[in-house]
Amino acid sequence: MKLVSWNVNGLRAAVRKGFLDYFNKVNADIFCVQEIKLQEGQIDLPLEGYYQYWNYAVKKGYSGTAVFTNEKPISVKYGVGDLNEEDEGRILTLEFPQFYLVNVYTPNAQRDLARLPLRLDWEDALRGYLKDLDQVKPVILCGDLNVAHAEIDVRNVKSNIGNSGFTFEERGKMTQLLEEGFVDTYRHFYPNEEGAYTWWSYMRTVRERNIGWRIDYFITSKRLVPYLKDAAIHSSILGSDHCPIVLEIEL
Repeated sequence: MKLVSWNVNGLRAAVRKGFLDYFNKVNADIFCVQEIKLQEGQIDLPLEGYYQYWNYAVKKGYSGTAVFTNEKPISVKYGVGDLNEEDEGRILTLEFPQFYLVNVYTPNAQRDLARLPLRLDWEDALRGYLKDLDQVKPVILCGDLNVAHAEIDVRNVKSNIGNSGFTFEERGKMTQLLEEGFVDTYRHFYPNEEGAYTWWSYMRTVRERNIGWRIDYFITSKRLVPYLKDAAIHSSILGSDHCPIVLEIEL
């Protein structure tokens, strides 16, 4: 089974930049996108053989998530309990016979860290939600989690310590999640791989010089580790300031 996750930073713009070419070529069983930035009826995607599930933000041109799957899920859930982020369309959960898939676009703490308290509350609520799901069946979490977990996940470490997405608080929440029964699948396969980034600033030549961050993840329940086959970062795929990431798992 092949799963793909991609923050497209505006799905309509990504389609104009070759999204469908990549989608058709990669031939994923489940394809998750974040930051779709559109409302219902604003796009018609010709994805033959795929069920489409959308969680739109109330605010136009903002946030939102979607999942395209060639297997119909048992159930679909939008948002998480009382987290009160459903207005931003940030979470989609699809239940399949053998696992839960949770597609997430995590809130950014913002440059001045004004949203950091909300972000930390979000992390606690999401972790609790994932642990509750994990009690029922294994979980596959994917998406733009807006944090570079370790120093190896950022090109310029010293200048970014304390910045949004690389605060000790945000990184600590990721550590806590991993310590409570979950695995960062890319680091499972490639623990020492440097220069493995999924996001680059739009500033001139930054992507060409690979000055990036790894903030997009596939994270699974630890008991799925025996079934993991590979994880990949498709950094050559353009169309967004993020690139697609891939998980192959045999279930």
